Amino acid sequence: MKFLAFLATLALIWVIGLFAFADRVRGLTPAPEPRRADAIVALTGPSSERVNAAVRLLEQDKGRRVLISGVNRDVRRQELNAITPGSSRLFNCCVDLGFEAENTFGNAQEISAWARAKGYDDLIVVTSDYHMPRALLEIRTADRDLTLQAYAVRTPSLATSRWWRAAETGRRMTLEYTKYLATLARFGVNRLGGGGGEADRSDEAKAGA
Repeated sequence: MKFLAFLATLALIWVIGLFAFADRVRGLTPAPEPRRADAIVALTGPSSERVNAAVRLLEQDKGRRVLISGVNRDVRRQELNAITPGSSRLFNCCVDLGFEAENTFGNAQEISAWARAKGYDDLIVVTSDYHMPRALLEIRTADRDLTLQAYAVRTPSLATSRWWRAAETGRRMTLEYTKYLATLARFGVNRLGGGGGEADRSDEAKAGA
């Protein structure tokens, strides 16, 4: 009986944490106007809106350059430019493509390496609202010297307080919350073990980021 009570308590804590996480996600949008930073980074995902938002920020002079992290190796620069609104001249001169990252951990490593190579300390991070907490945690784990501003892209289906009533939105929020907890746990283990941000590279496939 004590063991069952313990499991029930854990389940209750998990559910409370899930709804707190969902409230945090919903509070990230609409994103506030960011102050100007050194540069802007966008983590690729299931839609092009992340990249579009980053390029719009570049056009507004919110940063000197953009890194699009986690670009599919089969995508050509011209193809990406063609589906991105805005100036082709600006895209060609000031947008860098990162092809190495295959998951959020890889995004963080790619972003950290790019920022160090460019001498950037202050970044605007663009990704979907539900993905933002984990993305920020991964980037901060990879490089604790970076200053990060969150610029979250709204996911309309998750904007309602009743997201849990639909199977698709419930699954997305629950999966992301579980991944976030796993990242937190890994981060804690690394801190205790003096890992300095090195981590197991297993993570979600890029398409599920």
